Amino acid sequence: QEIEENVFKVSEFVEKPEINKTPSNLAIASRYIFTPEIFQYLDKVQPGLNNEVQLTDAMQLMLQDHEMYGLRFHGKRYDIGSKIDFLKTNVIYGLKKEDLGEEFRSWLIDLVKNL
Repeated sequence: QEIEENVFKVSEFVEKPEINKTPSNLAIASRYIFTPEIFQYLDKVQPGLNNEVQLTDAMQLMLQDHEMYGLRFHGKRYDIGSKIDFLKTNVIYGLKKEDLGEEFRSWLIDLVKNL
């Protein structure tokens, strides 16, 4: 629910829903501000796939007791949970680095020429 421009009151968190079961067109961009209470909720979450505790599950539990809000982010989102996007993102940001960009760009050009 949008409560003011670009600010939303969260009603549910869904971790990687199936494309035809998405509850909205908004996504979690992995930037959070939590109170220390989040750790109490993380302790309650059962490990899932690969024996990992999902932060989203703890957030969903916390949402039962606390209001939570989201901010619409305008910009490019990179899914670094995907191996190929992780690599692409590193190249993009490597090229943007003031201290490394030019050297990295030259190396990349040489690499591509020799493929």
